[in-house]
Amino acid sequence: MDKTTADQPVTQVSEEAHDLHGNSPAAWTAVTIVLIAFTVGAIAMVLGPNWLLFWISVAIALVGALAGKVMQLLGFGVPTDDRH
Repeated sequence: MDKTTADQPVTQVSEEAHDLHGNSPAAWTAVTIVLIAFTVGAIAMVLGPNWLLFWISVAIALVGALAGKVMQLLGFGVPTDDRH
């Protein structure tokens, strides 16, 4: 029987780190905008494809990613632990 897992150390994840995983206004804003962009892109593909609408959806997705990063830099993201 292979006992390789018994020799490996067990790592503990703190409850605080688990609770903060992406749960911030910056993350929710970015995900919401990108979800809207993907929905618009999917509609664009069903309608023809409508390439203008598709590229507009790509631009919306980029705006969503940028908005999330800007909000994170403004302090609306998950706080980082600088002690490590």
